[in-house]
Amino acid sequence: MMHTTLHDDGKKGRWLAYDGNKEVGLMDFVYAGTDKFIIEHTEVYEGIEGKGYGKALVQAAVDFAREKHLKIMPLCPYAKAVFDKTPAYADVLW
Repeated sequence: MMHTTLHDDGKKGRWLAYDGNKEVGLMDFVYAGTDKFIIEHTEVYEGIEGKGYGKALVQAAVDFAREKHLKIMPLCPYAKAVFDKTPAYADVLW
């Protein structure tokens, strides 16, 4: 079963994606003020791409932004592509 965990020190953070107990990817972000954050990097580990892990990481960021009333700037090319293809995420776009 796929799930994510968040590590957040108040200045920057990282989501880790897991498939069961196996770590399969990560997404790094940095806060930009108190009301927004920048997705800097998304990575799914080599050999296991194409299984939806990257999209799940972006979804975790969107859920977090909605819960905390934050906006997101997806500087990471992968995250930006997901935002561009997902109009439902427009409410959290910075």
